[in-house]
Amino acid sequence: MSELVPEPRPKPAVPMKPVSINSNLLGYIGIDTIIEQMRKKTMKTGFDFNIMVVGQSGLGKSTLVNTLFKSQVSRKASSWNREEKIPKTVEIKAIGHVIEEGGVKMKLTVIDTPGFGDQINNENCWEPIEKYINEQYEKFLKEEVNIARKKRIPDTRVHCCLYFISPTGHSLRPLDLEFMKHLSKVVNIIPVIAKADTMTLEEKSEFKQRVRKELEVNGIEFYPQKEFDEDLEDKTENDKIRQESMPFAVVGSDKEYQVNGKRVLGRKTPWGIIEVENLNHCEFALLRDFVIRTHLQDLKEVTHNIHYETYRAKRLNDNGGLPPNKKLCTSLKRSGEGFILKCWEQVSHRQLVLTSDPSTNWGCKSSSRTGG
Repeated sequence: MSELVPEPRPKPAVPMKPVSINSNLLGYIGIDTIIEQMRKKTMKTGFDFNIMVVGQSGLGKSTLVNTLFKSQVSRKASSWNREEKIPKTVEIKAIGHVIEEGGVKMKLTVIDTPGFGDQINNENCWEPIEKYINEQYEKFLKEEVNIARKKRIPDTRVHCCLYFISPTGHSLRPLDLEFMKHLSKVVNIIPVIAKADTMTLEEKSEFKQRVRKELEVNGIEFYPQKEFDEDLEDKTENDKIRQESMPFAVVGSDKEYQVNGKRVLGRKTPWGIIEVENLNHCEFALLRDFVIRTHLQDLKEVTHNIHYETYRAKRLNDNGGLPPNKKLCTSLKRSGEGFILKCWEQVSHRQLVLTSDPSTNWGCKSSSRTGG
């Protein structure tokens, strides 16, 4: 009897290495216009940014977000009042806005977490938050694997989580450490010290150093993570942020006062006006520049390329295939044709092959990218 020869697996396409040529062009080509093309497209379509705020009640989360975007974008702008009941469990409340500046539109979603850390027993109170974040990844994944995908998949994934630390001046609470330890694996966490005007300059400096030390000792990584620095320039810039600025000691206020003939955002105290955007008073301006002016796009890219891809790879590997899609399976089974869809995607250096052969139970087969 002749031996059966296994059918060779198709090899994934390997991109060709770019050939270096003389950079001295003979004339103008117009390559530099790609930036303007991208700008025009972004101006038309706009972009999404989803920010989550987590912390105990009374730390000024809503006020800070309003100050950050200079508009009433949070769940509530006023502080908690006595008639408002504290939620018995952690709630997730998302509010969307479209804000525009200089012709650029941004769909901003602020996700609030009332009830976090406000109970007598706060055990596992981070679980509803982690569940919400993973649900957004799942929602994006289901849209992504559809055969007839939307031209632009709605992005509800959490790009940034501002975690508010109480200005005790002593150390982080066990709840702070547990939350950041669990959530830093699934979302970009930026720790901030709330109401920094309650501490002296010396207390603030010592507390920041103590928080950084505690995070390091407990193996908690906050954004920007060291391993995601792409080059020396990124590393130099981010090292300065990690070693000097983090956690940002901030003060929020959406009220304006007159100071030296100028209108400034600030908090009025018996001894003067605390100017929110004055670096001598607090680090709000550093936080704003970091989140919006220098790292906003990187926050979105790390969310997509790292956190979402990690979830996606785990989800596909755990199920041995794609999330169940009844409509897709029904349409394929009704069709008498041998429908075959091959989809090559990089999932943790693995190759994903989709097939409609009934013997495969409408699932997925995976093979190594390097396996012949």
